[in-house]
Amino acid sequence: MSIDLIETFGASTLQHGPLSDRVYLMKLSRDDVPQILDHIDGLAVRHGYSKVFAKVPEPARRHFEQDGYRVEAAIPDFYNGSTAGLFMARYYHGDRLIDHAADRVRQVLEAARGKAGPAPAAGDEDGLECRLATESDCGQMADLYRAVFPSYPFPIDDPAYLARTMAENVIYAGIWEDGSLLALASAEIDRPGENAEMTDFATAPELRGRGLANRLLGTLEALMAEAGIKTCYTIARATSFGMNIVFSRHGYRFGGTLIKNTQISGGLESMNVWHKRLFREKA
Repeated sequence: MSIDLIETFGASTLQHGPLSDRVYLMKLSRDDVPQILDHIDGLAVRHGYSKVFAKVPEPARRHFEQDGYRVEAAIPDFYNGSTAGLFMARYYHGDRLIDHAADRVRQVLEAARGKAGPAPAAGDEDGLECRLATESDCGQMADLYRAVFPSYPFPIDDPAYLARTMAENVIYAGIWEDGSLLALASAEIDRPGENAEMTDFATAPELRGRGLANRLLGTLEALMAEAGIKTCYTIARATSFGMNIVFSRHGYRFGGTLIKNTQISGGLESMNVWHKRLFREKA
């Protein structure tokens, strides 16, 4: 898989490149506002990107709106269980706003909302081992990701990348049968912000429908609760009935749709944001 570049501006982190044809502001330091806006605009214009996607704390909203951004999704208690996180976008080409899969996106969202409820029982199948992955598993993990995703916004098909993220802020949970990896998912943890992205779900195609993603999400959520994480969220493929239903059934709330946001499996896809508060402050 080819990848886009990750770089810093001040204390903020950005990803940009032709793969997803965008600039992605992954982490914003308030000290970099408003100077970072000119830097992002310069990147977009210089490279001809058609979209900027920015993860922005509510207090910085005004600066981004004044620069032509709009809110596509929101999580009310994203940072430390109290400050909203906004997913904001600026479009440089009008055709980036046109999603030819919009009808399917609406169907998926309707189906997912119809399945909303408390998390279902995970169900333990005989012979399956659900556990956290270790560095020694990275080869198998990369193989599974490579088989499931022909393209992806991060190099999850590279064992060295997986090992590096594992040593930093990502935990991976997998399901094995007789030593073979069947399914995988991760939680990317923002400890200062007390939130975690539940992401990188992959199940071997021939094994879909067995509830493996449901089991992995339950496992990761329990670990996040133990670690004191207050809010979990995901950015799920908006045309995937399975993944959107999994999160809705686990009590996640819909936060909005990011239009033609991410390059996955050979094309730009819209993504749905779902979020869940793990803890409530006592009155």
